[in-house]
Amino acid sequence: MRILVINPNSSSALTESVADAAQQVVAPGTIISAINPSRGPAVIEGSYDEALATFHLIEEVERAERENPPDAYVIACFGDPGLDAVKELTDRPVVGVAEAAIHMSSFVAATFSIVSILPRVRKHLHELVRQAGATNRLASIKLPNLGVMAFHEDEHAALETLKQAAKEAVQEDGAESIVLGCAGMVGFARQLSVELGVPVIDPVEAACRVAESLVALGYQTSKANSYQKPTEKQYL
Repeated sequence: MRILVINPNSSSALTESVADAAQQVVAPGTIISAINPSRGPAVIEGSYDEALATFHLIEEVERAERENPPDAYVIACFGDPGLDAVKELTDRPVVGVAEAAIHMSSFVAATFSIVSILPRVRKHLHELVRQAGATNRLASIKLPNLGVMAFHEDEHAALETLKQAAKEAVQEDGAESIVLGCAGMVGFARQLSVELGVPVIDPVEAACRVAESLVALGYQTSKANSYQKPTEKQYL
């Protein structure tokens, strides 16, 4: 089985860290391939970045479908950019890291908080929770003003900030689990879980395991209506 993890931004360093984390959690015999577009924003920290990144993400999926299709796709950005569009392009399973992590939290806790990056993404995160049907389980959204690349620039300081925000979510907001709201936070879930005493869900790990399960069970993306192939037309 091969899962293609697509980091929608153009940071190869982030792609490498995501690929390493994903490969460590999948079953023996599952191969993680990871790519990122060569163009587009270096990180995705808002709607403008997301719109630009989505175009290049779709180009990567179309190339993969033509040249070397995987068994499943994982979109490795917590905004789940282009998720529905990619599901229209393929009948293979396509998993967004946010949708996987939010749903996975429901199996291990009654409530959850998302600890993510910048205050400006609050509206989008609420929309992701609503789309996942998880609004009634959301304890809070914590946005400690961390950029996506903070963990590559000063890992210790960023982790301490992340830990404090997650601690407040548990102690003050009633969160019984924590969803890490950025693909750049790979590698910290287990340490945080031990220190906080609640499940901490890494979205990339969750998405890869969900994709693996869908392939193993033989499930494909439905083409009954919503995710039908794009209608025939001229694209100029």
